[in-house]
Amino acid sequence: MKFIKNHLPLLLIALVIFSMSAKAQVMSTKNISLEAAKKVVAEAVIYAKANNAPGGAIAVVDAGGNLVYLERLDNTFAAASEVATKKANTAALFKAPSSKLENSINGGRQALITVGHTFLQGGIPIIYQGQVIGAIGVSGSASAQQDEDMANAGAKAKIE
Repeated sequence: MKFIKNHLPLLLIALVIFSMSAKAQVMSTKNISLEAAKKVVAEAVIYAKANNAPGGAIAVVDAGGNLVYLERLDNTFAAASEVATKKANTAALFKAPSSKLENSINGGRQALITVGHTFLQGGIPIIYQGQVIGAIGVSGSASAQQDEDMANAGAKAKIE
């Protein structure tokens, strides 16, 4: 009994520290589903048709930059699928539009080129409840601006 009485404060401190560290190790994150990715792509396709895009590859990745869904419109050059996926990957991992990084490079931050991602306009993060849950990348439309416009249209899709 004397041992417990003498060491009770230390035991309580140890218990508090242990319980705090256990709670700090778990995070709740969200990720895009296949169903939501298809809705994102559908919105980008609607935009493409309404704005006479001559083609385009549209890729959606999850929050970790892994491919979830890819659709390549007719008349799109073969490498567009790879480029679209890499644009989406870049937007997801940097949690920013790929154009922001392209602009940084064009503005003199050439060291970014060594990072190993695709810093081209057309990748947009997909945000749900304040979290980046994935990203969309588009390549192969009429221009870099149209790639980005299609990606923005897709990223605005209503998902739940």
